[in-house]
Amino acid sequence: MAVAEIQGAAVYQINRKYFSANKKTHTKKTEKSTSESNTGSAFIFIKKRNNTAYTAPTPLPRLIFLSDKSKKKYAFVLYLIFSFYICAVQHSFAAVMVKINLSDINVPELIPDIWSPLNEEQREFLANHFTLQNYKKNEIIHCEGETPTYLMCLLNGKVKIYKDGVGGRSQIIRMIKPTEYFGYRPYFAKADYVTAACAFEPSLVCLIPMTAIMTLLSQNNELAMFFIRQLSIDLGIADERTVNLTQKHIRGRLAESLIFLKESYGLEEDGSTLSIYLSREDLANLSNMTTSNAIRTLSQFATERLITIDGRKIKIIEEEKLKKISKIG
Repeated sequence: MAVAEIQGAAVYQINRKYFSANKKTHTKKTEKSTSESNTGSAFIFIKKRNNTAYTAPTPLPRLIFLSDKSKKKYAFVLYLIFSFYICAVQHSFAAVMVKINLSDINVPELIPDIWSPLNEEQREFLANHFTLQNYKKNEIIHCEGETPTYLMCLLNGKVKIYKDGVGGRSQIIRMIKPTEYFGYRPYFAKADYVTAACAFEPSLVCLIPMTAIMTLLSQNNELAMFFIRQLSIDLGIADERTVNLTQKHIRGRLAESLIFLKESYGLEEDGSTLSIYLSREDLANLSNMTTSNAIRTLSQFATERLITIDGRKIKIIEEEKLKKISKIG
């Protein structure tokens, strides 16, 4: 498409003709066949110092920003309107997809620990209060310092609980696997979150208001015992992990993390590849070491034929030797 000299203003494509915003310049079609082939599309015109112009197809009319401040502001407003429109369409589409995906999920089967102890009336009460929420990869579920309001149960996906430390470095406190509960301890302690939670991959979480949980706890002793037992288990794991991360050497800590990932998330169909793909940084944060140390130690394990590495995929070859390294620290 031939483009005439553009001077001073933004140019729009309207009904296959182009008019300048200040009406000083007017460009017309020069090649009928080219114009016809581009019907219904729009083009961005960019004028450069050498007076050459480039075009790029786009689904909505766009603008070229030149020196006039008022025209820049007007063009920016139009750009925002188009951006908001596109975002609205995307979110509407996502909402439809969520409804379709969640329609076949039987939540009671995925939360048996708190569903089984309830009677019919309590189950109906719980069914009227829980909600399901999809989280994208790397999306924050809750932040450090927020006030807890929900008991959360991971139904599908993988979630990490972490805390930001000195210098922006994160420490992964624990990993959540499907059907595990999290996010409720601070509510019982009447405190805010001291950690944050983030989805490792697209995840589905069941959210139950803590006010509803407190109502059920006051009516059901068996459910109350479940939470006491769960908190006791989590406390024991935290005590053991604190000792391991502070007293074991780098090799022991990394070997322990690999065994932990294998026991938590299992292996792929080949029977040896971990079914979770962590970045080197995440693996280092889980093992309380720097990323460079994690990379170097993984390479040593691979050289010793304890594991094989293919990008983020880690295949465990000698599990017993890894356990021995983890045990002796």
